[in-house]
Amino acid sequence: MRRIPPKALALPDSSRRRFLQGLAAGGVLMGLSPWGGSVRAGQTAATQIGMAPVLSGTEFDLSIAETMVNFTGSPRMATTVNGSLPSPILRWREGDTVTIRVTNHLNVSTSIHWHGIILPYQMDGVPGVSFNGIAPGETFTYRFKVEQAGTYWYHSHSGFQEQTGIYGTIIIEPRGGETIRVDRDYVVQLSDWTDEDPMDVFTKLKKQSDYYNFITPTALDFFRDASEEGMGNAISKRRMWNKMRMTPTDLADISAYTYTYLMNGTTPAGNWTGLFEPGERVRLRFISSGTQSYFDVRIPGLKMTVVHVDGQDVEPVTVDEFRCGPGETYDVLVTPEDEAYTIFAQSMDRTGYARGTLATRAGLSAPVPEPDEPEWLSMADMMGSMAQGGGMAGGAMASGDMAGMKGMGTNAVHVRHASTEYGPSVDMRVDTPRTNLDDPGIGLRNNGRRVLTYADIRSLREPEDRREPGRDIELHLTGNMERYTWSLDGLEFGKSTPIHFRYGERLRVILHNDTMMSHPMHLHGMWSDVETPAGEFLARRHTVSVQPAQRVTFRVSADALGNWAWHCHLLYHMDAGMFRLVVVT
Repeated sequence: MRRIPPKALALPDSSRRRFLQGLAAGGVLMGLSPWGGSVRAGQTAATQIGMAPVLSGTEFDLSIAETMVNFTGSPRMATTVNGSLPSPILRWREGDTVTIRVTNHLNVSTSIHWHGIILPYQMDGVPGVSFNGIAPGETFTYRFKVEQAGTYWYHSHSGFQEQTGIYGTIIIEPRGGETIRVDRDYVVQLSDWTDEDPMDVFTKLKKQSDYYNFITPTALDFFRDASEEGMGNAISKRRMWNKMRMTPTDLADISAYTYTYLMNGTTPAGNWTGLFEPGERVRLRFISSGTQSYFDVRIPGLKMTVVHVDGQDVEPVTVDEFRCGPGETYDVLVTPEDEAYTIFAQSMDRTGYARGTLATRAGLSAPVPEPDEPEWLSMADMMGSMAQGGGMAGGAMASGDMAGMKGMGTNAVHVRHASTEYGPSVDMRVDTPRTNLDDPGIGLRNNGRRVLTYADIRSLREPEDRREPGRDIELHLTGNMERYTWSLDGLEFGKSTPIHFRYGERLRVILHNDTMMSHPMHLHGMWSDVETPAGEFLARRHTVSVQPAQRVTFRVSADALGNWAWHCHLLYHMDAGMFRLVVVT
């Protein structure tokens, strides 16, 4: 089932281990940049091994520059904030007004976007949408009042600078002090690093979308299917995938063939470590800064109680594992008793992982699990609810193929597809989407562990705006895998017109995924109040992940005037066109 990349086959064992896990001492080579000393906020030393510096207060000076790093044995240039990768942890306090001066020491424009922070659109930090960007040699001053609390993060919104190192944590203390009492409080920031120029990665994907995918169906898989399902079904299944020029193993566009997965800027071999005393209550703030990677997180031998998601307190739910999509944040509580536990975050395609340790003293480690076997996309991931009901034809169709519309069950609820979806930018359309939020997703189903689902995540507080939506806005997440184009309603950014919200209105957003990949959708400037399929409020989110062939709805209060970005938080998908401008007037 798994095809090994030719480059890896040519490597000796020791080099292959380095290729998969990175260098034990990998990371920033040259320390703080020459501009790091200008920080005015209080700076504290990290209490964890290999942690970013912590800056606190109301005034900050951040300098963006190039810094040499080495994660794989080959020095490469990263873009960093104050010479740190990840960028410094910023600690704010709810109710304060913060002033952040960002100086650009690069030879190209830059920016910082404050992910999930509600603020005036001029401070949102998206070039071409809310401001012009920060030109080389210039300083831009962000100033806004902090009106929320919780765990958030920040990153560049310019080019591929998020991929090359500009991402960091924001921790906002509630106005009345922390309500979640713990003995230890650690950030666990997950990310992916490539030694390649991200533009080269993007170019390869445009030329061959499965360039980094070495998990492909084999002849042995075909004969296994024939044995289990019959020769006819096996042939039909293979013919369907071939007709659509797709593969059931398209779980991630970019794999460990080029990616090294990092935990707090540390490779798996580097073993980031957070210390504890047995019996202490420890808060772990997981932040998914993976440019193109979903992480499935677990701590073998230790239950995790999820208490905070996307900056919002939620009803506590105890799990063994959760999926963290790019842009999302999950805070969990653990009470470790033994000497050491592995924090294990495997990529969705199972080609690699980020790894760290909770330990009673430095230098300890616990067994590291082997990544799970990759799971193929199911018919439900392809066709939606029709496949779940036993039907196979028509639930999802190759562009232009209408034959499967005949003979479908009377219980199927068909949806509209915009005329713009019938074109070269769309290779499939789902007519009977799934609405089940209790599905943990591909690779996590029936794995013997208690896995968090969206249905489990319930905010402790109801939204203040309880009005029924006055209108619906429906967007289809679309793409063409072979062309590596990604879009909304079949229109890439640049070909689309803005979406208009009326200031003060309450509306319902319907996101309908017509693709085989999960998409973490991030609406800037406004909260997304996720609903159950019955329309009841579930949770307030800033990033909503939509699985293949799934339909998710949420309510939005258009309470923020200005221009806002709305996009997939898979960076290469956004750059390929899955981006839309929202104008609130």
